[in-house]
Amino acid sequence: MARVKGALMTRKRRKKVLKAAKGYWGSKSKHFKMAKQAVMKSGNYAFIGRKLKKRNFRQLWIARINAQAKVNGMNYSTLMHGLKKAGIDLNRKMLAELAVSNKDAFASLCDKAKAAL
Repeated sequence: MARVKGALMTRKRRKKVLKAAKGYWGSKSKHFKMAKQAVMKSGNYAFIGRKLKKRNFRQLWIARINAQAKVNGMNYSTLMHGLKKAGIDLNRKMLAELAVSNKDAFASLCDKAKAAL
């Protein structure tokens, strides 16, 4: 059986890492060893960032809903409880969008939530 040399796959693997490290400062974009560490670290940051993004948007939506609910004489928790009792199944993203762009529709939802309590 013929011997298989590993140079092709090694070069391919190294080029992939160096391409991912393109734009990094100093030798992190030039030397494979440092680039590999930087790419692994940045991958971890990206993974964590995708989780934090979801958390931050949920906080933003809740803050917007709460602010508009207080204008209508309720707080966030009683509004959500009233909407659940009324059978209105809107997610926080849509409620926040209504609170910002369509205040009359949000006020009618608050009235329905008050009536259900």
